[in-house]
Amino acid sequence: MYFPIKGGGLVRRTVGHVQAVDGVSFQVPEGGSLGLVGESGCGKSTTGRLLTRLYQPTAGRIQFDGADLATLNKREMMPYRREIQMIFQDPYSSLNPRHTVGSIVGAPLLVHKVVPKKQVLSRVQELLEVVGLNPEHYNRYPNEFSGGQRQRIGIARALALQPKVLVADEPVSALDVSIQAQVVNLLQDIQREFDVAFLFIAHDLAIVRHFCPEVAVMYLGKIVEIGDRDSIYGRAHHPYTQALLSAVPDVAQAAIGGRRERIRLQGDVPSPINPPSGCRFRTRCPIAAEICAKHEPPLLQIGRRHKVACHFPGELGKHPAEPLTARLLGVDSAGNRDAGGTTDVPPVTPGYADRWFDLDTKTFARA
Repeated sequence: MYFPIKGGGLVRRTVGHVQAVDGVSFQVPEGGSLGLVGESGCGKSTTGRLLTRLYQPTAGRIQFDGADLATLNKREMMPYRREIQMIFQDPYSSLNPRHTVGSIVGAPLLVHKVVPKKQVLSRVQELLEVVGLNPEHYNRYPNEFSGGQRQRIGIARALALQPKVLVADEPVSALDVSIQAQVVNLLQDIQREFDVAFLFIAHDLAIVRHFCPEVAVMYLGKIVEIGDRDSIYGRAHHPYTQALLSAVPDVAQAAIGGRRERIRLQGDVPSPINPPSGCRFRTRCPIAAEICAKHEPPLLQIGRRHKVACHFPGELGKHPAEPLTARLLGVDSAGNRDAGGTTDVPPVTPGYADRWFDLDTKTFARA
């Protein structure tokens, strides 16, 4: 997703683009959940809005039940609106203050004609009860509810059409800590009861670890590491992922005394208008080398359910001295073209293959 930048003057020409999301590829299994984490401005929310087609993607594909949602017009997209719904981050701005809760939750039912008009009220009350609200409060306005209750109203609206996929855009970040656990438990109950797939976008790594069996880490519009929960939290191989995890408070470590070493990244996040060449993280990376400026690292599968985009992938303190991707890219360790080398980078696919790159033998292995 590239957002155009318009210049001033009478003729507003496009003078540049904000490269919000670039080359992101992942898969959300039916009834499963994928956590999407990263610092502010990395493109998480934009990715969620692309999946729901609130944004028209600049390029790429959004595969859902055999259809490419990226190519559909408004009329063709209408049936799929029922299947993919979104829970917005801010429960205060996502609800119309002039409408009652009944009209807010019932609007999708009327638009898509899911139930007869006479049955809308009873269905709204049923949905309010599902999310833990008093069904008799359907005629109240959003300002009469607390933040946690408003978020429950947003969840009820998203559930009204019985979707197959829910995009939860930081659904608990604006709530008190005591309320966050209640909402997360509610979402888990909903997932079990309705078999809904989740794309769970969040800053809180602890909540993502609790909710999602698979996690993807984004940085400046790209996925730098993706894998199952154990691989990401226990054996992270990308320096950015390791820095994120080092910033999470460790209660167990505090109980026994001492502190885990904190990795402090230097500098600010580059502008997505003019991102760095090669690896986008190299300007802040503590192990960056010459090859990082010349070539973008491929999102390489290094385990059964683990991918990483780094020239020097390795666990914390065990990064290799030489770039492991050089031979795959057909270059030498400095990133210069190798006359006798051949490119052997596997194509990027949304899921996981049964063949991956073994970091120890530096060859491809099979399950």
